[in-house]
Amino acid sequence: IAATQPSTNWHLKENARDHHTSKFSSKELIVRRGQAFVITFSGTEQPEQNLTFIAETGPKPSKLSKTQATFGISSTVSKENWSAVLQSTSSNSVSISISSPPNAVIGRYKLSVQSTSSGSSSPANLGSFVLLFNPWSSGDDVFMSNKAECEEYVLEEFGIIFAGNKNHINSFGWNFGQFQEDILNICLSMMDRSLNYRQDPATDVSHRNDPKYLGRVLSAVVNANDDQGVLLGNWSGNYEGGKSPSSWTGSGEILQNWKKSGFRPVRYGQCWVFAAVLTTVLRCLGIPTRTITNFSSAHDADGNLRVDEFYDASGNNLNRTADSIWNFHVWNESWFSRSDLGLSYSGWQVLDATPQEESGGIYQCGPASRKAIKEGDVDLDYDCPFVFAEVNADCMYWNYDPTTGKKTLLFSKSTTIGQFISTKGVGRDDRVDVTNDYKYEEGSTKERDIFKKARKKLGLEDKFDPTAPTPQEIDQKPDISGKFKVAGPLEVGKDLNLILILENLQSDAKTVHVNMTAWSTVYTRRPIHEIWKDSISITLSPKEEKQFPIKIPYTEYQQQLTTDNTIQVTALCHVEGGIQVLVQRDITLDNPAINIQVLGEAKVNKEVDVEVIFTNPIDMEVTDCVLQVEGNDLLRGILQIDIPPLKASETSNTKFKLIPFEKGSKHLLINFSCDKFADIKTFKMVNVID
Repeated sequence: IAATQPSTNWHLKENARDHHTSKFSSKELIVRRGQAFVITFSGTEQPEQNLTFIAETGPKPSKLSKTQATFGISSTVSKENWSAVLQSTSSNSVSISISSPPNAVIGRYKLSVQSTSSGSSSPANLGSFVLLFNPWSSGDDVFMSNKAECEEYVLEEFGIIFAGNKNHINSFGWNFGQFQEDILNICLSMMDRSLNYRQDPATDVSHRNDPKYLGRVLSAVVNANDDQGVLLGNWSGNYEGGKSPSSWTGSGEILQNWKKSGFRPVRYGQCWVFAAVLTTVLRCLGIPTRTITNFSSAHDADGNLRVDEFYDASGNNLNRTADSIWNFHVWNESWFSRSDLGLSYSGWQVLDATPQEESGGIYQCGPASRKAIKEGDVDLDYDCPFVFAEVNADCMYWNYDPTTGKKTLLFSKSTTIGQFISTKGVGRDDRVDVTNDYKYEEGSTKERDIFKKARKKLGLEDKFDPTAPTPQEIDQKPDISGKFKVAGPLEVGKDLNLILILENLQSDAKTVHVNMTAWSTVYTRRPIHEIWKDSISITLSPKEEKQFPIKIPYTEYQQQLTTDNTIQVTALCHVEGGIQVLVQRDITLDNPAINIQVLGEAKVNKEVDVEVIFTNPIDMEVTDCVLQVEGNDLLRGILQIDIPPLKASETSNTKFKLIPFEKGSKHLLINFSCDKFADIKTFKMVNVID
């Protein structure tokens, strides 16, 4: 080979089109494994058949660990190894089609070429390229046969995340932004910041052909625990020193901030932020991934498939154990095969980057096969017992007396946990319910059989549990029943009106003393501030039902509300001569509406006006108003606009200009905050034409 550096034409446009990587904004070749790409280079004087190529990745490339491949020109593509096939030659250049095996290690490769005939001359560097997973290739572990699903779960940059609670599901848009500038580089450096890489770089890199390995490792790097990862979690309700978790609208800003700060954890995340960032990273690397929301999600800290909640005599949630039931929890599903478990466990796998419990000594979770969860195969790798409990645990509600330490079972429920499990539809902006993919129908014999099977596999059936309620306690029947009914709008800025309905189930009169409390909470149902309390004593005639209206004025809860807009209302009913009855309801208040209008047609490289309209619904002034706007292919980065204070009932009309730079259906995301309302979100689809 001549001493001159060969010049390489990577055919960026054609290769990107063939490999579904056109959306990346990069000057570097980005291709998918198990598929050919073409390069042309000049500066080689030797006959082509004497050329040998070397592709290598990681800090210590070696053939043994499959991080280095040496291959000459052959007439056909190899299925198992790297290969090169001659396309064409001219007097001073040669075009070669290079193929990688479908199980190649992913990451950034250096490609060089050497002449075999010229003895010991050193290889000439052709440059670098990035190799990704390939869900379009049938030989790949992440192969997905449905092309529309590939588009959604790998190429779609907009997502919808479901939140609220089981009585009141709401949703908001998210900009995954996996193709934004520098995100791929950040994802590659994330892999190099894992504990596994720090302990043994060469071995870690050699495992990067395996989606289950990378999914598990990256679920740890997305949270800051253990490894100074991307996001620091905070569920305290106080987010000083950082951004409140509900204020983010996309992953790009978080990942960019992490890199800019020299990889210091970004403050702050909660479950949907961890899940959204993991979605971005895995989609970027080519693993089909989506976010999943589980309503009434159990956090079973002690692994007994049971969640215990304790209340004092006044009805306050005592927050005594690490067990909890979250209004909702968001995790990920990624699509790949499970050769380690058997083909029936392939398909969607649960990964969870939210730091809840340690697994293998660090905060990581999954991949747990969704099929294994449904069938109660909790002995299979990884973390199936924890995920199984999130959707299936039984709930026990206790009264606890702190002075005597005595606890009394109020009631137990086996159908509360794991409801309305939700994800965004493919190619549509709506909710799809996947509860039946996680478990058999609640209350069916099959569902109870699976629960028993899981308990047995965990060794819980044969072990005496001194903390468990006795069968007598579980079978006891209350004399009265109760529920809270909503009587009016559930909106921030309006009074909260409820009705407590109590019914005597017996044919003799009952005297009941009721202690009621309302607390503001975060979405994990952790109590933050007491808002209101009251107590009443009543007599219920035989079979009588009585209603008691409750009003909590906005002025009473406004100061105490968290950014989650959640309130837990509890009534503990002490029935004379009978067992106590707990009535509770978790309430999520809606923010006022905000409106976006695109004024005119959106065209590539042409200015278009957008107007955002917000009316202050309360009878006091709102200040510190800030509007945040982002949207892929519509604007670069994030636009922040300060809005003057708004008097009672005043409307603000904020106008700004966009210059879209790609055609197609795009999403514009808006986040509006002020001193009285946190993070009012909305999104709008904008159809950009040429």
